[in-house]
Amino acid sequence: MERLARLVMHHRRIVSAFWISMLLIGGFSASQLTDRLTIDFSLPGQPSDDAEKQLVKEFGAGSFDTYVGVLTVPEGQTVDEHQSDIAAAFKAAHESAPETRMVDFASTSDPGFISDDKRTTYALFQAPFPESFGPGVEVEIEPALEKAASSAGFESGLTSYNMLAAGGDSEGPSVLLETLFGAAGALLVLIFVFASFLALLPLVIAAVSILTTFTLVLILSTFSDVSFVVQFLIALVGLGVAIDYSLLLVSRWREERAHGRDNEEAVVIAMKTAGHAVFASGVTVAISLIALIVVPVPLIRSMGIGGILIPLVSTAVVLTLVPALLSSIGPKIDWPRVRKEGTASKGWTAWARMIVKHRTIAVAAALVMLVLLIIPVFSLKIGQADVESLASAGQPHETAQTLRSTGIGTGVLTPMEIIAPASDAEAIAAATRAVDGVHMSVIGGINGDIAVIDVIPEKETVDSTANPLVDGVRDAAEGASSGEVGMTGAGPVVQDYFTAVYEKFPYVLALIALITFILLVRTFRSILLPLKAVLLNLISLAAVFGGVVYFWQQGHGSDAIFAVSPTGAITFWLPVLIFAFLFGLSMDYEVFILARMREEYDATGDTNTAVITGIGRTGRLVTSAALILFFAFAALASSPGVDIKVLGTALGVGILIDATIVRALLVPALVSVLGRWNWWLPDWIAKLLRVEPSPLAPKEGLRT
Repeated sequence: MERLARLVMHHRRIVSAFWISMLLIGGFSASQLTDRLTIDFSLPGQPSDDAEKQLVKEFGAGSFDTYVGVLTVPEGQTVDEHQSDIAAAFKAAHESAPETRMVDFASTSDPGFISDDKRTTYALFQAPFPESFGPGVEVEIEPALEKAASSAGFESGLTSYNMLAAGGDSEGPSVLLETLFGAAGALLVLIFVFASFLALLPLVIAAVSILTTFTLVLILSTFSDVSFVVQFLIALVGLGVAIDYSLLLVSRWREERAHGRDNEEAVVIAMKTAGHAVFASGVTVAISLIALIVVPVPLIRSMGIGGILIPLVSTAVVLTLVPALLSSIGPKIDWPRVRKEGTASKGWTAWARMIVKHRTIAVAAALVMLVLLIIPVFSLKIGQADVESLASAGQPHETAQTLRSTGIGTGVLTPMEIIAPASDAEAIAAATRAVDGVHMSVIGGINGDIAVIDVIPEKETVDSTANPLVDGVRDAAEGASSGEVGMTGAGPVVQDYFTAVYEKFPYVLALIALITFILLVRTFRSILLPLKAVLLNLISLAAVFGGVVYFWQQGHGSDAIFAVSPTGAITFWLPVLIFAFLFGLSMDYEVFILARMREEYDATGDTNTAVITGIGRTGRLVTSAALILFFAFAALASSPGVDIKVLGTALGVGILIDATIVRALLVPALVSVLGRWNWWLPDWIAKLLRVEPSPLAPKEGLRT
């Protein structure tokens, strides 16, 4: 790190010019990237994905989202009295989007399309898979249906699962707006930390990091699909990570300057200490995101690739541009110097002393809080959010309410499609219609010798509670056909996602934990500290998932804060994403704190002194860094979609739990309890990892 620091300072103008050019290129890349992003929820190799491809091939439309057009005739009249007008209205809607596949009462004569009071009927529209994020065929179907319905004197509406999930916002959330919101919150924290114009420096670093990452992702998108979610992750996670890393390095530079070092020497020492911690943190976050790359799902894999770029680019920018700027303009922008860095924070030093004095009580209190948070995790259900928890207002919500109030139900939003030989279609429809929990089963279309049978459940098939119904329908269909039967739709897709993502995930988790452990052994020159760090990270993650289940799945607070009813389940791609990001980001704080404790222990040989000084020096930084990330994730939670809200709150609250209960309470208490064993690294392991050994100190050498 010292050589890197001196090299960067010697070529500071070249380094600065390079990153300025990347900033400008990144601005152009960001404007071009949106059109290159994809929406890909495919599951290569899974049965539902194979059936989905066959459905699209044979009938030109898939089951990604089913639009439900609803017509209601005036009071005192019935659907039967207006069959020709209703058929004409649905035909007009279909003609407005001819690429869709439509199924209604006119095409099937099934009474399941008519409500209990005989006044309401509906049609199912399925479209080709959308190529980009934003409005779909609803912008053609809805006005055409409304116009035809109005001329006939009917009430009309259009809804779908994804329309409800979008909260009525067809344009989608704004990356720029959310980033600015997160940046504003970060600036407030930075002003508190630095109390000088130096607060602007981390924001500059974040801008360079984010836009450089956008450039790399734009290049990546030329030969690989990149999910639309990646842009939010880069902007908001990148904002928090880059600022956090800058905060650590700049704070250490200020501390060394306060101790009387000249500017360049302060930069070198900051790089040797805080810079080393930043490098270790960046690599740790990147390693944790390998979990996403190895998952055989394009959506999650592209998030992993984009996510890995975030800490790597941020680390590169922080370790080169920050020392270049500090060595040139640092002292000039560190004005006015209201806050002094010569001594550790009095408040955090007092807190650390109290923790050391009452270490056993502190450990017990932290564990009790974590256990209480963890308990709900045993009720975790993976699938998709219940329809009721999606939009609470707007036309799609009102149409869904009509489906409920008329006895049709919301199962029509998540039909199952069976692809089978046309000769067996009638038998399959009859067999699946008899399955308990099925509202209706109809032949939705025949193309040559292939038929599609639409099976409408009584309730939406969005989580694991629908598995018996999905299995029952599959068994009935296979039993009624002599040929090959494929099945797709929400229920089968949820099942296959669980298989594809979570079947081998424990092995991936174990591998990542092992790699992280080895990396931290090198960083801390200890066996116990890395082991404790990995275990506490897993405990912290369990607490976060417990909180997610309690707040979102069970609905304790989601309605009051976000006006969202209990989701009933957590969307299948969220847990693995939350795990991958939080495992790495939470480890950042562990590295920041323990690296400083290790430094103080090496200087004093006393564990309690290392704990007190380490927390005194890093406590304010870690909580400030956590607040910055919290603001970034709070911006993410402001998106209209429920899934993005869950992701944002899980990451934001997870960071706060980790920075407070775990890192500010449990970590210092455990280090104090474990005493001299924290710092032990046997010679043979040290030689294997090519680091300096750390012999076990004698008891009398420590005041523990």
